[in-house]
Amino acid sequence: MIKKRFIAGAVCPNCQAQDTLRWWRQHDIEHIECALCHHLDTRLPQSVKESEQLSSTTKQQVIGIFKPD
Repeated sequence: MIKKRFIAGAVCPNCQAQDTLRWWRQHDIEHIECALCHHLDTRLPQSVKESEQLSSTTKQQVIGIFKPD
């Protein structure tokens, strides 16, 4: 089960409603969704954003990067 948390005082960039955004992390990807209009934003892990080997299309599809010790 994924635990979703509301972001106090946050304003939805789509409908401008306050206190309706909820945040959760799934497979190291952060999701932010408006409970009112269902606007959804996702953020990739920092290691994916900074990778120079992946195209922008591939970066959007990556779930995670495995880095062995």
